[in-house]
Amino acid sequence: MELADHPTIRVAACDLNGQMRGKRVPGDYAAKLDAGAVRMPLSVLNVDIFGADIEGSPLVFETGDADGVLHPTGRGPVPLPWLETAQPLVPMSMHHEDGTPFEGDPRHALIGVLDRFGERGWQVMAATELEFTLVDDSGKTLNHVRDPRTGRRLEAPGILSMTQMDAFDPFLTALYEACAAMGIPAQTATSEAGIGQFEVTLNHQDALRAADDTWLFKTLIKGLAHRHGFSATFMAKPFANDAGNGMHLHFSVLDGDGRNVFDDGGAAGTDTLRAAVAGGLAALPASTLVFAPHANSYARLVPGAHAPTAASWAYENRTAALRIPGGPPAARRIEHRASGGDINPYLTFAAILGAAITGIEDRMEPPAPITGNAYDASDLPAMASDWETAIDRFATDPLIARFLPAQLIDNLVMTKRQELRLMNDIAPEAQWKTYLETV
Repeated sequence: MELADHPTIRVAACDLNGQMRGKRVPGDYAAKLDAGAVRMPLSVLNVDIFGADIEGSPLVFETGDADGVLHPTGRGPVPLPWLETAQPLVPMSMHHEDGTPFEGDPRHALIGVLDRFGERGWQVMAATELEFTLVDDSGKTLNHVRDPRTGRRLEAPGILSMTQMDAFDPFLTALYEACAAMGIPAQTATSEAGIGQFEVTLNHQDALRAADDTWLFKTLIKGLAHRHGFSATFMAKPFANDAGNGMHLHFSVLDGDGRNVFDDGGAAGTDTLRAAVAGGLAALPASTLVFAPHANSYARLVPGAHAPTAASWAYENRTAALRIPGGPPAARRIEHRASGGDINPYLTFAAILGAAITGIEDRMEPPAPITGNAYDASDLPAMASDWETAIDRFATDPLIARFLPAQLIDNLVMTKRQELRLMNDIAPEAQWKTYLETV
């Protein structure tokens, strides 16, 4: 069926919290989307986690809450397999009336970073590993999910358990089918360390497409879980005494001839790789807000919980924030392990890759790679340990300002200060009601 033949279609862009913001429109809009037929206020991409305007934002009353214009990203229509009726989604990005990109759109921020690689004739290739937790949110408290076969609540983790995979086979089978329909290159699925926790890896591909797929995948998981009688969340720490959800980003860089600029033919990698690592380490403490954007995020950032708490790098060491995996030299890459599952994919890609290209441009040198347990090191630059500190660091850091637009920085800081104030009035044990579906 052609897009225009559907009774209705959906159009949506990504806000600063990674949520889809958009409209349901008649199918005959399909022919008018390129011409900017869909408009919505610029401020919509800068609402808080509750969906409310940001107090004092210049995007609201000061400028009359002016409209922006949505244009297709070029991805084309994407089916939404969890819906009862076919309503394809056309991913969009926000522009001003004159066609210039709106700097508050996080997807544009990533494009700006990737353009700096492109100026060198380079292409960034990226892949993500996403952890999520299946849960039972039907009561007043958040509970572990029930085994669909028996109805009994899960009580123990099943690390790489095939038995646990069998229990959720209908859901996981539907997940692979949905990914294929949506053009999302899902690879391995594993049962992880948390109760009801799974990880799915997406294949290595062009970085912008990888970010698009990660954004779509998070929405897919939540919608599909409901079709199977439970809920899914990417909260960084759904349960205080259980494993948290992370999102690891792997990336490499190809030159104009398709050669990996990180490959020196051996295990160490090139000077370019080490400069990219140095940039990532330099930006990591002030980037904490991007990698841990919510109140719940900081319950995950504790020593010994398989989440980095300081700026370190290493070869084949999963306690480090930046890991250089082994394998064939032609596949040499950087794995950035700091992010929670609750991130905005576009902001996270932009922060990681923006730091990397800045390190390359400045020919930064990293410290020696660590060996052993990074949590035992006492002399490493620490990530922010609380939300307020993370906001303050991000707001004023000069390195962040070199790769993220000033308007986006200001908007995100205003958003997070408002959320911080509001979340302070919600007990930690009740915050899941806000975050379960929104992150």
